Amino acid sequence: MREARIDERGSVIRWTEAVGEGPAVVFVHGLGAASTVYHAHIGARRELAGRQVLFVDLPGHGISDRPADFGYSLEDHADALAAALDAARVREGVIAGHSMGGAVAVVLAHRRPDLVGRLVVTEGNLDPFPPPTAGSSGIASYTEEEFVRGGGFARVLERVGPTWAATMRLADPLALHRSAVHLVRGTDPVMREMLLRARVPRVFLQGERSGDLPGADALRAAGVDVVTVPDAGHNIMFDHPEVFARAVAGRPLP
Repeated sequence: MREARIDERGSVIRWTEAVGEGPAVVFVHGLGAASTVYHAHIGARRELAGRQVLFVDLPGHGISDRPADFGYSLEDHADALAAALDAARVREGVIAGHSMGGAVAVVLAHRRPDLVGRLVVTEGNLDPFPPPTAGSSGIASYTEEEFVRGGGFARVLERVGPTWAATMRLADPLALHRSAVHLVRGTDPVMREMLLRARVPRVFLQGERSGDLPGADALRAAGVDVVTVPDAGHNIMFDHPEVFARAVAGRPLP
């Protein structure tokens, strides 16, 4: 396990790492998740054999610290991720972000382009104020007090299903709520605009069961390789690990 400081009080972001060659592959999880749970099986696949692989847990999630005075905005998460990559001496890495982690990866590419050689975004949040059915919207519908101390966290855990709840219950409720609120609000410029402007190779994976990606034609026109993965939902790394691994490794998709 490795760590890097993210504030003046000594709070740290932590990650596990497999040593290897070539551009590092950095996995970034979604809201209420953890990188090893969602991505360790991908890092072990033959498509990534011999590569340096990092499984980073964002602040407030998994094994990372959960400072109460951290902002937990997408920019804050991206800066914390940058601190981890600086400590690991990663440059021009393959940043593979899922859901909220995809939004964080896009913000990272905007703020620290030296760290990003290629983006693989899996159903990442690109626009503010998603539909009310989105998980982040449900969490953000509570006030911070209601969610952290008024039973909101427990009610959300009951609704999200066992897979997501398994990692969400490991997240700090305050960090989870603030992250969701900022994810719903988005960034300035918005994540979609950052992705359109990015000057690195970009892949956007969309599960077929999740429906069509809004604005896909404009993304393709800007050079983003938008791929719809058949018979897959939001968690493409579970539904079709072979397709996901090939996308991360930069190999042609079936």
